[in-house]
Amino acid sequence: MQLRSSHAHEEGCKREWSVSTKAFVGKNGRVEKLQAVHVELKTDSEGRTQFVEVPGSDFELQVDLVLLAMGFTGPVKKGLLADLGVKLDPRGNVEVDAYHRTSVEGVFAAGDMKRGASLIVWAIREGRDAAKGIDRYLRKQQSV
Repeated sequence: MQLRSSHAHEEGCKREWSVSTKAFVGKNGRVEKLQAVHVELKTDSEGRTQFVEVPGSDFELQVDLVLLAMGFTGPVKKGLLADLGVKLDPRGNVEVDAYHRTSVEGVFAAGDMKRGASLIVWAIREGRDAAKGIDRYLRKQQSV
């Protein structure tokens, strides 16, 4: 394995590797913290590999927004999408409007979640467009 940086990574952030998210914490429907733990890749006696939590490596991050980047998995319909009642398009992707708003107030989608498996450049473009839609939404919420 080799660490590589591309122009997609150069926009700036602290990169954490081998981390598993445990929980989101917040109040009144707003996320405030992300609880996580470092993990290691281990191989069992039968040759199967799995990620195992590193004891004592739990940590929290103060957050006010969480963006899930899931890759080529397609939208998982059970769980969050079903629980929120997010409307899907005929191909089974999350349906959005021109501002990347879903059918649920305050919930946005872009990239593979909206388009289906595609190139990262589309995900980057749609992520930026969704960020504009989110900013527009938040500014209207603050002026109310």
